[in-house]
Amino acid sequence: MVADPHGPEEDRKPQSDEAHSAFAPPAGVEPPVPPEEDHPSSEFAVPDWLTTGTADEPEGSAFRPPSAFDARMAHPAYTPAPGSPPVRLAKDAPWQDRMRTMLRMPVSERPPAEAAQRHEEGSGPAVPRVLDLTLRIGELLLAGGEGAEDVEAAMYAICRAYGLDRCEPTVTFTLLSVTYQPSLVDPPVTASRIVRRRGTDYTRLTAVYQLVTDISTEGVDVTLEEAYRRLALIRRNRHPYPGWALTLAAGGLAGAASVLLGGGVAVFLIAAAGAMLGDRLAWLAAGRGLPEFYQFAVAAVPPAALGVTVSLLHAGLRPSAVITGGLFALIPGRALVAAVQDGLTGFYITASARLLEVVYFFVAIVVGVLTTLYVGVQLGAKLSPEGTVAPVERPVVSILAAMALSMTFAILLQQQRSTVLLAMLNGAVAWVVFGAVAVTAEGSAVLATSLAAGLVGLFGQLMARYERTTSLLYVTAAIGPLLPGSAMYYGVLNIAQNNMDAGFASLARAAALALAIAIGVNLGGELARMFLRAPATAATRRAAKRTRGF
Repeated sequence: MVADPHGPEEDRKPQSDEAHSAFAPPAGVEPPVPPEEDHPSSEFAVPDWLTTGTADEPEGSAFRPPSAFDARMAHPAYTPAPGSPPVRLAKDAPWQDRMRTMLRMPVSERPPAEAAQRHEEGSGPAVPRVLDLTLRIGELLLAGGEGAEDVEAAMYAICRAYGLDRCEPTVTFTLLSVTYQPSLVDPPVTASRIVRRRGTDYTRLTAVYQLVTDISTEGVDVTLEEAYRRLALIRRNRHPYPGWALTLAAGGLAGAASVLLGGGVAVFLIAAAGAMLGDRLAWLAAGRGLPEFYQFAVAAVPPAALGVTVSLLHAGLRPSAVITGGLFALIPGRALVAAVQDGLTGFYITASARLLEVVYFFVAIVVGVLTTLYVGVQLGAKLSPEGTVAPVERPVVSILAAMALSMTFAILLQQQRSTVLLAMLNGAVAWVVFGAVAVTAEGSAVLATSLAAGLVGLFGQLMARYERTTSLLYVTAAIGPLLPGSAMYYGVLNIAQNNMDAGFASLARAAALALAIAIGVNLGGELARMFLRAPATAATRRAAKRTRGF
């Protein structure tokens, strides 16, 4: 049997379509060679042209560590493996300290909120109403002269008390805003409020602080309706002193300041009359709708005019004490302290606006006094600037005058009667320290002022922590005897007598004294918060050393 040369029979059968590919080359045709760029390769493979390490270039790859690299010399991680230690705040510490500490730490490190106010079962806080209440309370605090950081702390305390944890308050000179974000995926809710009117009423400020304390305290049930009701009562609350009492207090303040500068009974009465007349003129200008700049300028004219009159009459009195006493009732001491405090705590926009406001007030006082003194110099008034700085050593009389000045200042600030005595004592301590350093020891007036203001801030913060209220009640009136009225008058008088260099140097000295007061008050308050214990917190003070603001 001869074999078939074409192979077996099954090989000669035609193949089906599934047996070969339509893209397969026909029999007898060589398959094409794929181009070089189509060769399969990994995109993470090192190209052939890149040197991966030779004797000449051992560091050819940019992804290889240098030969001098040592992992043991690398910087440690910023966050340790177990995570950042939790921050625990003492619950019996004042809410101002707790909220200020939380505002000063990063958002990611703040402990979760523990709502102090309970809600109905299954219902959460009414976010729009909570934000509105927060803004209304912040408006009263900012309009009353409170610092921007303290206003933010109060707003943050209200939000956390009603269960709004992720909230951020923002305070500027005329604008308040608060933002709340329910979760990381929900859009934030923002509300704002404009502060248009400002007034000095520390009784109202104390009531607002008490409301914030009750809201942020566990165990004290203050619903939103109750908070709104109390806030409405605070707004409608009448001032504790009538208008005629405020006018008498302005006169008493000017008279006490003139006694501090060496004046007697006659000088006291003349200075008081000038200040009361200036106060009535300022009220008249305010009723006519004039801005505060013109109110200050008008109020500064009567004391200066009476001082020029005393000089022209040759009555043997000290006209410088009359004029300087009137200036003490006009210098915006609290606004200056608040401006410097905002700058030291990082609120630079608010600090700049408040400093500009203080500058305008100073310029208004200078304009009013300078115009009057220029007329008096032209009429032949014998005003000697050297006599304005001559110290008169009368310790007992000076201390009593300082206490009277602080008392009348507290009445002008509309303080409660229960806080006036403590403000008087704080002012007396401030004047004793100033006199001991500047007069008895013949030291620097700026140094003496800063030390006295530091003690005022320290004692004021201690009293505020004990009473759980604002420190303004015990600080603002107490710095009254330290205000640089004499240096301001000295500078204005020299300018009126064409002694420009001496005049501007004295005005710069007045500004330095004012800054020393502000920095001293702020430093004393910070020392009290950092190192001293609040009442009833002796057993829970260990965590306070690891946080700011306690």
